[in-house]
Amino acid sequence: MGFGGVQVAHSKNHIATMYKNLRQYVNFLESRGELLRVREFVDPQLEMSEVADRMSKQPGGGKALLFENSGTGFPVLMNMMGSEQRMSYALGVEKLGDVEKKFDSFFSALMQPRQNLREKLRLLPTLRQASRWLPRTVRAEEGCRQQVELAPDLGKLPILQCWPHDGGRFITLPLVHTRDLHSGTRNVGMYRMQVFDGQTTGMHWHRHKTGARHYEQYKAAGQKMPVAVALGGDPIYTYCAVAPLPDNVDEYLLAGFLRGKPVRLVRCLTQPVDVPADVDIVIEGYVDPAEPPTIEGPFGDHTGFYSLPEAYPRFHVTAITHRRDAIYPATVVGIPPQEDAYIGKATERIFLAPIRMAMLPEIVDMHLPFEGVAHNLAVVKINKTYPGQGEKIANALWGAGQMMFNKMLVVVDGEVNIERYDEVCACVQQRFRPDVDVYFGRGPLDVLDHAAQACGYGGKLCIDATRKLPEEASSSPQHEKKLTYRFTHHAEENTDSLIQVIFDNKVDLADLATCVWLMGNNVDPARDCCVRSGTLVIDARGRHKSKNITRRWPEAICASPETIAAVDQKWDKLGLGALIESPSLRYRRLLSGSGGAEAL
Repeated sequence: MGFGGVQVAHSKNHIATMYKNLRQYVNFLESRGELLRVREFVDPQLEMSEVADRMSKQPGGGKALLFENSGTGFPVLMNMMGSEQRMSYALGVEKLGDVEKKFDSFFSALMQPRQNLREKLRLLPTLRQASRWLPRTVRAEEGCRQQVELAPDLGKLPILQCWPHDGGRFITLPLVHTRDLHSGTRNVGMYRMQVFDGQTTGMHWHRHKTGARHYEQYKAAGQKMPVAVALGGDPIYTYCAVAPLPDNVDEYLLAGFLRGKPVRLVRCLTQPVDVPADVDIVIEGYVDPAEPPTIEGPFGDHTGFYSLPEAYPRFHVTAITHRRDAIYPATVVGIPPQEDAYIGKATERIFLAPIRMAMLPEIVDMHLPFEGVAHNLAVVKINKTYPGQGEKIANALWGAGQMMFNKMLVVVDGEVNIERYDEVCACVQQRFRPDVDVYFGRGPLDVLDHAAQACGYGGKLCIDATRKLPEEASSSPQHEKKLTYRFTHHAEENTDSLIQVIFDNKVDLADLATCVWLMGNNVDPARDCCVRSGTLVIDARGRHKSKNITRRWPEAICASPETIAAVDQKWDKLGLGALIESPSLRYRRLLSGSGGAEAL
């Protein structure tokens, strides 16, 4: 279809037409050599996550895994989006660049200046096409209702415990459906759910999330909050649930755009909530705001550290329905890279166009390194045309959607491939002057950020490595430094590097990926960064006495020796090729030895 001369079409050979539900997606991945079936029994308690962790850290993300023997009637699918190729397939394209082009074309068409009535009328086909992507509620279909349990028991599902110090079993890929009490606007979010017993779980929605806002509305009105949790179905639903959409934009509108057809919804049996007809499993229930919050956690989180126990609402299950051939989808998060890194990669590419066109036209590219666990580290390339533009970019991004959680930002310009670490370092070496090109800020942080001085609030750091214009000339002496950065175990005076990062003695300074991951997690720029003698000094040690930290400090996530040994022993029977060593062996040296989720 042409939008003002720009073609935005859904081809008849569109990959997504090859599957209409999760089982068909599994078959598709297998036909492309992207999935391995595991027929040997693997325990959902700790063992599946250990196998998936080993696979996800293989070059390019390894393969998707279908555990056919979970000890229940449900196979378990893991790592289904854990590579750039599988992430592309989930979005219905051969490569991520295809969906990026689709967004570019659509937003360009919408935002073209229109000088007269005739040009404005040419926009009507675009708007008419967009109306066809709206989700539609249909009469009850068999689909997700082939099996109905009105006396529900969560114990029948192969719900995982991923890490040894987790508070219990967690549903890790739930599509949590809620509605705004006043407007009726739907939200589909992904909030982990700890299983307390056969009929109740926690509902871990953070204060910044839409689900939490809906909860506060029902609490103020003194009403129970209907909730439906869907699992599986078209893999596009899972992506859309974590996409950083503006408030009040329906996630299923995005799914309709990406698929080129509307999502078909059906009404739940016991709650006034609609869910996609083709999902595998639906858990219906409610949250009662009149109940006191329940302690939930710890949980081995996407930061690579345990998030510690906190109070969250309790979800009560009223019914479970599912397909006869239902597959239970799950994911494991922890020290990167994991499956969520590739989901974040897709978001980085897809939402670059809206950011560029609606807010920051000077942005050329953006990169969120895997080691930055989504929020902690970002590199942005801009087309610089005026002084102070680097700081402007920092302020704008720190106020834009989920980028408000970003903690460390590097801004560059020119011919730099920002996905190449050596090119970024070379740019910093040439253009960064610590005395004048460090920009500090404060603002919201992810509530999982354990280094922040206060939960969800702390410092931010911008390194302006753009070429300097005449107006940005500085009277400060230029320090001739030989190195871009130096990793050390103690502070050094008069260092020969522009950036010095201090780590605990047990950190291997030659392990670049681990050092970058720890730097992002263990630093609050307002407390742990300063410029001294022409060097930006970053204290990335843990709870060190010099840092005056009063908050609880969590442990890094590692599998237990017992789980590692159990998986090693059965590896030859799994059909996954030569033994892959446990990644946790690499990180156990980081543990404090306290034996729990907290290092203190």
